Amino acid sequence: MSTETDDDARRLAELGYKQELKRTWSGFSNFAISFSIISILAGCFTTFGQAWNNGGPVAVAWGWPLISAFILIIGFCMSELVSAYPTAGGIYWWAATMGKPVHGWFTGWLNLIGLIAVTASVDYGAATFLNLTLAALVPGWAGSLNQAFVLFVIILVLHAAINVFGHRIIDVLQNVSVWWHVFGAAAVVLILLLVPQRHQSFEFVFTERFNNSGFGDGIYWFYVLPLGFLLTQYTITGFDACAHVSEETRGASTAAARGLWQSIFYSAIGGWVLLLSFLFAATDVTAINEAYGFSGAIFQTALTPFFYKAVIIISTVGQFFCGMSCVTSASRMAYAFSRDRAVPGWRLWSRVDRNGTPAAAILAVCAAGLLLTLPALYQREGVPVAFYAVVSVAVVGLYLAFGIPIALRLRMGAAFRPGPWTLGRLYKPLCWIAVIEIAVISVYFVLPIVPAGVPFTADFTWSAVNYAPIAVGGVLLLVALWWFLSARRWFTGPRRNV
Repeated sequence: MSTETDDDARRLAELGYKQELKRTWSGFSNFAISFSIISILAGCFTTFGQAWNNGGPVAVAWGWPLISAFILIIGFCMSELVSAYPTAGGIYWWAATMGKPVHGWFTGWLNLIGLIAVTASVDYGAATFLNLTLAALVPGWAGSLNQAFVLFVIILVLHAAINVFGHRIIDVLQNVSVWWHVFGAAAVVLILLLVPQRHQSFEFVFTERFNNSGFGDGIYWFYVLPLGFLLTQYTITGFDACAHVSEETRGASTAAARGLWQSIFYSAIGGWVLLLSFLFAATDVTAINEAYGFSGAIFQTALTPFFYKAVIIISTVGQFFCGMSCVTSASRMAYAFSRDRAVPGWRLWSRVDRNGTPAAAILAVCAAGLLLTLPALYQREGVPVAFYAVVSVAVVGLYLAFGIPIALRLRMGAAFRPGPWTLGRLYKPLCWIAVIEIAVISVYFVLPIVPAGVPFTADFTWSAVNYAPIAVGGVLLLVALWWFLSARRWFTGPRRNV
């Protein structure tokens, strides 16, 4: 065992845990998992329609860098925390340590449901693009909704198998994923710049406004356009993975902190370039509108069949890598939360096999993701409201979980003992900005996405409902009842096992 690994194990023991997971990940691998989960080849492709319909090119070209800057500030705040507390419990551990057990309890459950929703939404998006790929390559493949759901189940099973049995190569696959995203995104940008016979003007890309939401133009700026920002807020999330695999990372106090903010920074730059190439290639606006802003319509109308297939294959593979990383992150959080006895059946979920892999937690996360996505089977034609609802669950759950420890760090002030990576005096303005931004998006992304989802209106239909508030609110209600009726008497936060 190296001196660095000894130091990591010693620091983990100071935080209350013995080294059970294999500490084999490099700093680059730690960065790689968050970069893969952010995955500009996933979010930029699957949720592009949300921005296109709710704001148009302006929501993409200006919304992406604006929201990315706020997310980077959140990332800086979290980097300081993971440097001080490099544990697999991550966010909920920070909350319980800086606050009280109740803070850790709610943070943990929000984080867990957010990570499960991210896993579900990414794998469903991958299934959608794989469905497109098969429809383009296999004669007679219909590309139906039911076929997409079957592919989603298959992808979930594959990701569970890779995470359970691929303990020797999972960190290598994370590294491969980074380079696939870098070179794959570059290839897509070059294809969209060189292959189409014509492109949109700079005026179109940076000033054109659309409102295909169904809501009136009178609420464009304060309701419709912010809904379009879901593209950025969803794509650049899941970066807490750097914390969840910190117990498997060498030099975690600095490597995890650096990996967290850098994964946001580089994804923000790469994603903006990628999305701008989408907009410049979006010359058949009518066809894209008819496809409800689906990014595949851009590639199909602007490219030759060969390059259309190339682009969706690049994206599909990137999304597969992304989903694999999501399962890794979510399972580590489930393992850590169970280790502190917060999850029913905790003895099973906190068990690691002889390879140091939390296999039961991996299977549980995948099964929960499947259940959360079942409403997609009943999706009506048109805007994929069920998919965007899962996306909203992921965003709201995760960012609320991020916000609690950031607010607690703000409350601690000078009493906080930072690790090697620290914000210094900048912590106060940055933490305030982060908390306010999280509060704002947590309201917007539980609101109706389309007019038919507004309750008590003539056009209301349950198939158009954004069920994010039902899912997140339902979980919070159950967790709150559980806390007041039982857990507050036995959940004491992180439990030392050394």
